[in-house]
Amino acid sequence: MKLQYQLTLAFTTLLAIIMSVVAITIYSLILNLLIQDEQRQLEDNGQLIVRFLVSQDLNNSSNMQQLLQYLEEYDLQVFAYDSDSNDIIFSSITNIRRIENWIGTYDLSEEDQPLWKAGNERYVVSIIPIYPQLSDEELVLLTPLDDLQEVQQTFFKTLLLVFIIGIGIAVILSYFLTKRLVTPLTKLKYQLKKIEKRQFDEVEEIQASGEIKEVEQSVLDMAYELRRYIQSQRQFFQNASHELKTPLMTIQGYAEGIRDGVFVKKESERGLDVMVAEINRLKKIINEMILLAKLDSEENIYREELIKVEELIKLTTERALPLANDQQVKIQHNTPSGISLYVDNEKMLQAMMNIVTNAIRHASSQVEITATRSEESITISIADDGKGISEDLMPQLFHRFVKGEGGETGLGLAISRAIVERSGGSISVGKSNLGGALFTINFRV
Repeated sequence: MKLQYQLTLAFTTLLAIIMSVVAITIYSLILNLLIQDEQRQLEDNGQLIVRFLVSQDLNNSSNMQQLLQYLEEYDLQVFAYDSDSNDIIFSSITNIRRIENWIGTYDLSEEDQPLWKAGNERYVVSIIPIYPQLSDEELVLLTPLDDLQEVQQTFFKTLLLVFIIGIGIAVILSYFLTKRLVTPLTKLKYQLKKIEKRQFDEVEEIQASGEIKEVEQSVLDMAYELRRYIQSQRQFFQNASHELKTPLMTIQGYAEGIRDGVFVKKESERGLDVMVAEINRLKKIINEMILLAKLDSEENIYREELIKVEELIKLTTERALPLANDQQVKIQHNTPSGISLYVDNEKMLQAMMNIVTNAIRHASSQVEITATRSEESITISIADDGKGISEDLMPQLFHRFVKGEGGETGLGLAISRAIVERSGGSISVGKSNLGGALFTINFRV
């Protein structure tokens, strides 16, 4: 079942349950209210009749006829009873035996009377003293409960009709409101189908608001990242095949030349040296590719611990010093004490080494490492005074097998980015104040 119909059905069911509870409650309350109102009316009519009885002589046939006309006009069932003598003074009810049964069953001295019964019929009762504090004569007025139940049924039918119309209007409104809610989701589903088929260029924005708009933005971001990832993977395989194919062809050429006697003596020895160098290069490429794969997929390869940034930079400088001396480059570092990070020490040292050695190879005379801390982040900067990095190369610099001038495997900076991002940080490249490249590693705290 479609979501729109599910929401409409759920809303309609909930509304029907609420309306049913309300209807049952109102149905029971209506009868109680009608009974209370009828008792008040009986009491008002009883007071009028009592005043008439007190002021007029009922032995006069004209007065009695006037009273009976009043009772008939207002459809009142009345009898007067003397509890002292147990006599029925007068009655508009012809069934005297029923009156005697009531008198014998119910206590007329109680102010609040229950519903009197007569067979299957029930009556609302009001008892009015005729001569309060002078005699035990009382006027009893009765109304059949069936009359009130008819009013109750009429009122309830009208109320039920209003409820049905209200539910109908609510269902129609619910249908259009849920349709407005579900339509963006349906369109979003089609955009996800396009992403599934890798039709990234056909993914479009949809008109939505609130949480659906946030989901739509997440889908667009996901599509962009997937497209970028697929393109980088495609480029990775192309570059990887090229990087692996070149040394293999070199090794194959020298191996076949030595086998066939093309290379002899010194040329053969030189060929063996080239083969060993190319094999070492292949091993380095493969090891770095394996490390990248593990950083992307394995959880156990990364073991976090609390390290001091000052010691991290000191170790990096010490390991990079031989290469710096060989390149005649001076390494300077400025690191305040007391800055700590929760990262994998060995992996982060490797990331730093990849960046620093890259800076040393491209520097003219100086590499500067700086660490700073703010309220929100810890930043490590590596700057050199070399030629810098071209604007076209910067966006792809951290991709796999993307090499700048003088690069080796094209995997070092990709490994550094993977380690930094795995550590919860970010890395970027730009131009330094020294004139060369500036690598910035940022960690939020």
